[in-house]
Amino acid sequence: MLLLCGFFVNPFLGKKNLFLTKIVKKYSNSKLIYTRKVIYMEETSELLKQRKEKIESLKAEGVDLYPNEVKVTETTGSIRNRFADSDNEALALVEEQFAIAGRMMAVRNFGKAAFISIRDREGTLQAYLRKDKVGERAYSLFKRFDVGDIVYVSGKPFKTRTGELTIEAADIMLLSKSVRPLPEKWHGLTDIEARYRQRHLDLIMNSLVKDVFYTRSKIIKLMRDFMVERNYLEVETPMMHPIAGGAVARPFKTYHNTLDMDLFLRIAPELYLKRLIVGGMERVFEINRNFRNEGISTSHNPEFTMMEFYQAYATYEDLMIMTEELFTFIARELFGSLTFTYQGTEIDLARPWERLSVKEAIVKYSDADPDILEDRDKAIEYAKNLGLEIGSAESLGKTIIAIFEEVAEDKLIQPTFITSYPIEVSPLSRKSAHNTGFTDRFELYIYGREMANAFSELNDPEDQRNRFEMQLKEREAGDQEAHEMDEDYIRTLEYGMPPTAGEGIGIDRLVMLFTDSPSIRDVILFPQMRSK
Repeated sequence: MLLLCGFFVNPFLGKKNLFLTKIVKKYSNSKLIYTRKVIYMEETSELLKQRKEKIESLKAEGVDLYPNEVKVTETTGSIRNRFADSDNEALALVEEQFAIAGRMMAVRNFGKAAFISIRDREGTLQAYLRKDKVGERAYSLFKRFDVGDIVYVSGKPFKTRTGELTIEAADIMLLSKSVRPLPEKWHGLTDIEARYRQRHLDLIMNSLVKDVFYTRSKIIKLMRDFMVERNYLEVETPMMHPIAGGAVARPFKTYHNTLDMDLFLRIAPELYLKRLIVGGMERVFEINRNFRNEGISTSHNPEFTMMEFYQAYATYEDLMIMTEELFTFIARELFGSLTFTYQGTEIDLARPWERLSVKEAIVKYSDADPDILEDRDKAIEYAKNLGLEIGSAESLGKTIIAIFEEVAEDKLIQPTFITSYPIEVSPLSRKSAHNTGFTDRFELYIYGREMANAFSELNDPEDQRNRFEMQLKEREAGDQEAHEMDEDYIRTLEYGMPPTAGEGIGIDRLVMLFTDSPSIRDVILFPQMRSK
């Protein structure tokens, strides 16, 4: 019953209904759920009925509920920036009229005067209305406004006795009549499920949520500026692919009627970006969406944003340095420091970051003997002892990765580059010249999450064909995430691709890190949700 209690406090219900729910909680779950629905429907219907009656009354009087001919000259932020430090003596000398508009979030009525709170994109500002100042008709109309309405106010600034900067209204106008009431004042929109499904209300009621998305936009701009400064060209590549490729993942499938062919929403832009490298565009990047038909969790959404970039005549080691530079650049711009707190843990981005191979990480964070990582049967036995479901015919490389994910991944709190990934899980990566069976690849981990994936690119067309053929065998064995054969991409490589390194950075997880957000749904405006 306690689990239901938090979910049950519906933000649209008033105190009377909250009292009723407390009484009902003494009964069974089924009664509680049933009563919740009845109360919500009755209360909402009554509020809607009242508002719609008011709207019809206003229309009958010829009031335009949605006018469009207004000129807004200021924002709440610009007025604060200009007059926050002024006293009333200085404000009395201001002759200019200032016009603002926004959502009315609160009203305090005093008969022939009222204070209202107006919120726009830059914050909240108070306005003071007097009947003798705005006129009897305008004030009478204002008395029928509701919290949630979009209003226009013009007037001069002054400060109240408590020192609050306020606009003394000379004019007030309704710009957009709200039909539905905002969530109840004292509880706000607190239900997580409701917040994600009704992001518009979440943004209205929770100013910190809006701040997250402003920060997200700033982070993406910083990333773009960083890349352009280094002579990378921003490009766009297809979202629908005839062959799902560029990563090991299960795709979303669609169909094009005119072409009479199956297409796949892209799981990564990699193979198209590398075609551009072959074409002579030696430094390219793309910031856009990828789609993977996988599970949903606090760190996974089927539709997510990545920055992927490729640089000719570079190696994965060059990209480690560049990644450190990018992350520290963003941190300094956001915090003025390389240390910050994420979910109660201090993260330190001071360079250089730790570098461990997959095998070294396993040995460091477990009791595994290094020798078992050289023998497939011993590795499988060790994995099974950890409780992992590993087939007896599984490859050594995939077994090593399964062990790593179990024993080491969540221990990588401070920024750590994990290197030397097995060929079996790296179908597009260049083979290591010094470590047989492994590749020149890294993944960056912070707070136990993969933040970036990079490698020196495989540019040998014959080797690439062999890798695709190995992936086909895995598909035939039932691995739906294995890469398909892409003859056109192999043909592209046969024209010659220069030595190249490429990387993908998950922007959603990056924003989570820099905004102290616990879930990926907190940084995606409209996350994927299960149907009600």
